[in-house]
Amino acid sequence: MTTVLDPTSESRPEQRELVPRPESLDGLTIGLLDISKPRGDVFLDRVEEKLTGLGASVTRFMKPTFAKPAPVDLRHEIATSCDAVIEALAD
Repeated sequence: MTTVLDPTSESRPEQRELVPRPESLDGLTIGLLDISKPRGDVFLDRVEEKLTGLGASVTRFMKPTFAKPAPVDLRHEIATSCDAVIEALAD
């Protein structure tokens, strides 16, 4: 069993089922979300290199500020245009 911790400080965390992993990234669109912290873009540059090497298409997104959740329209765009998303939390 895998335990995933949710850093959103929920008073009562929701139970979420893990989504099955794809067998391959070939042909998938992966969203890379930069949360606007220093050097997050550097981290995502390297992740993008690896993903494109595995055959994935990469789309980059950026939050206006790391201090607030991503705006609803940005979350909607990511959810409707990507098969998966990676969020950069690097400093």
